[in-house]
Amino acid sequence: MKFVEPKVFLVGETAIVEDGLAAYLEHVGAPTWSTDAPSGSEKLCEVYGRLCYRSFEPGLNPNVTRVRKGNANYLGHVLEVGHGSVIEHAVLNFIFADVSRVFTHELVRHRAGTAISQESLRFVRLDKLSAYVPTHIRENEQGMELYAKTIEQLEEVQQSLAKIYAIDDEKKFDVKKKLTSAFRRIAPDGVATSIGWSCNFRALRHVIEMRTAPDAEEELRLVFGKVYETVKDRYPSLMGDYEVEIAEGLPWIRTKHKKV
Repeated sequence: MKFVEPKVFLVGETAIVEDGLAAYLEHVGAPTWSTDAPSGSEKLCEVYGRLCYRSFEPGLNPNVTRVRKGNANYLGHVLEVGHGSVIEHAVLNFIFADVSRVFTHELVRHRAGTAISQESLRFVRLDKLSAYVPTHIRENEQGMELYAKTIEQLEEVQQSLAKIYAIDDEKKFDVKKKLTSAFRRIAPDGVATSIGWSCNFRALRHVIEMRTAPDAEEELRLVFGKVYETVKDRYPSLMGDYEVEIAEGLPWIRTKHKKV
């Protein structure tokens, strides 16, 4: 048994197919259009925004006589007016490791604009248990002792069941799968696991705002504080409107542009 802290890994992001974009810009009549976007994701969001109004340059749309210059300026206006569909086009791919089932059960409630792949404890046997310890548990010595003892006992139960049913000697994977699934039923909700979570920027902003608020669950506040730290400098045009306040020892990440 060991205690762990949740970890955030950004493992993927949207990449632009430059030849395809160049062909579209040629088609629309703006072959020389360029942007100072700091990332491909922010460039893509700007392209889709300008597509809506054919506002790559003045004159392409007879109604447009001037256009906003600069990616930060353009996307800042998108956020200000709440044109959220534009920022759904770029996607980020995360892996959250050493998070609890408590965390994953709450995370999967956010389905719009996301994709989820979770470590399957029907297939992955829990021979050792690890867990995150919430602050209120750590602050009380007696409570911490009981918390640790309980996890150790539950780990011993997993190992004992594996011996009783001789799962290591079992040749049929289908039987191993059924036994592993049965054993997980008495694992704690706090057991550490992994989950893959992909999201567009509109969904990301929504979840960061909801799950770092002071009334959110502690582990979610911790993880999405780390998510924000991971993305804030990488995508400044899309994430630069936030302010951070520390509430109960964890970041509360807020913006005046809510629910974009």
